[in-house]
Amino acid sequence: MAQSQQVRQERLTPTPRAPEDCAVVIFGASGDLTGRKLVPALYQLFLAGSTPKHFYICGAARSELSDQEFRDKMRQAVQAKGREMTRWEEFAAGLHYQPVIYDEVATYQALARRLEELDREHGVPGNRIFELAIPPGLYMTVAGRLGQAGLAREEDGRWRRLVVEKPFGRDLASSRELNQAIGQGFAEHQVFRIDHYLAKETVQNIMMFRFANAIFEPLWNRGYIEQVSILSAETLGVEHRAGYYEQAGVLRDMFQNHMMQLLALVAAEPPSLFEADRVRDERVKLFRSLRPFPTEEIYDYLVLAQYEAGQINGRPVPAYRAEPGVDPSSLTPTYASMKVFVDNWRWQGVPFFITSGKRLAEKLTRVVIHFREVPHSLFRQVLGEEIKANRLVLDIQPSEEISLYFQAKQPGAEVALRTVRLHFAYQDEAARAGLEAYEKALADAMLGDQMLFWRQDGVDLCWAFLDPVLTACETCAERADRLHRYAAGSWGPRDAAKLWPNHPYHSGQP
Repeated sequence: MAQSQQVRQERLTPTPRAPEDCAVVIFGASGDLTGRKLVPALYQLFLAGSTPKHFYICGAARSELSDQEFRDKMRQAVQAKGREMTRWEEFAAGLHYQPVIYDEVATYQALARRLEELDREHGVPGNRIFELAIPPGLYMTVAGRLGQAGLAREEDGRWRRLVVEKPFGRDLASSRELNQAIGQGFAEHQVFRIDHYLAKETVQNIMMFRFANAIFEPLWNRGYIEQVSILSAETLGVEHRAGYYEQAGVLRDMFQNHMMQLLALVAAEPPSLFEADRVRDERVKLFRSLRPFPTEEIYDYLVLAQYEAGQINGRPVPAYRAEPGVDPSSLTPTYASMKVFVDNWRWQGVPFFITSGKRLAEKLTRVVIHFREVPHSLFRQVLGEEIKANRLVLDIQPSEEISLYFQAKQPGAEVALRTVRLHFAYQDEAARAGLEAYEKALADAMLGDQMLFWRQDGVDLCWAFLDPVLTACETCAERADRLHRYAAGSWGPRDAAKLWPNHPYHSGQP
């Protein structure tokens, strides 16, 4: 019996593909993202045997560093992550650095010559990933110069890929301008627009959970679901990102990308095949089905707020306006709760409550499916009319678990109901063997798998949905009065509870 179960498990677990030999070129290599996320992720892939046999990393930035100085800097960054360092010297032998002035084509030509030398040294056939770990304002410059220097050109079976971090513009017009600049050197199949939310194990599991379980997918529609809530709460404030955040706010920072992707995973139709473009086609169809936001009565469907001073984990924290680099009279929202509808056969009339904010009570990303109440209570003479509806809770972070809440009889002689929980947690061997978000995203980029990356038509559709909302909010004569306040460490403004019937303010729990 045990042997047959093992055979079945092997059939369900496909043999992982090995990535082709390649180089990873990181622009902005002297910056925070490279040391905090990228190189630790690549080192972890190396330890797991998930990097190519012939592989190297070349950092590129304006700073003047030698290869050894770059290696020392990255060693400190990886050690700070608590990684096992026994194989560091082996990994570090593939770390190199080339100074680049971002707007000078000549330095890209020098980079091209250096990469050709490194290809020969490491036995790499010319396949390259260019990672843009740079401020968004430099995306167009670097992508354009790569094209002008011939570094984007694919020939003789060699591939070139560009990994772009969010934000993808600040509105529809700038997003299209960015895409046009990237398109001068790179074709769409070469562009990997990274959203690390999509690479989280629990986010990926939403599709598996929906489409691999016959007990849920038949109920996943307006006939059985009353509402859906999607919450992404942070305890952190603006931190060191005040310059960016003052220009972006919560709608640009979270809704155009992370929250829209979570919505698509929860609400999209099943693809005919689990294949990158077919999955992304269904996300795009979902974005096309979003009901245009009623900007003439926008504040009946949207609550914006900004955090004030409060306490996080017993520690006093300042108001947003008192944060370093923030305008003392800023009207930038740090919290938004939005009521959205999807106009299609599956979801017509079902509200989706999408909420994200900074300095909230807990760090939590959660999707809750609220099922409809039973249509007829045969227990009304004993229990009364109200029986709590079932809820399915998908916790994405920091806990990674799935909970189904349903009604069962309270033990004892009295006829009474109680809510019980059917629970699954990822804290097992399979979960510990999984990849962190950046590890998964970089591994997929090396494999050329774009399933977890944005396609430009999806980016455009999300901006097209949000642009009228942003314009209406930022040009509103009552903008200051419509920006609510909430204490840091709370679950947001009380006014959001009027919009969202299951808002945490009703129970104190999300």
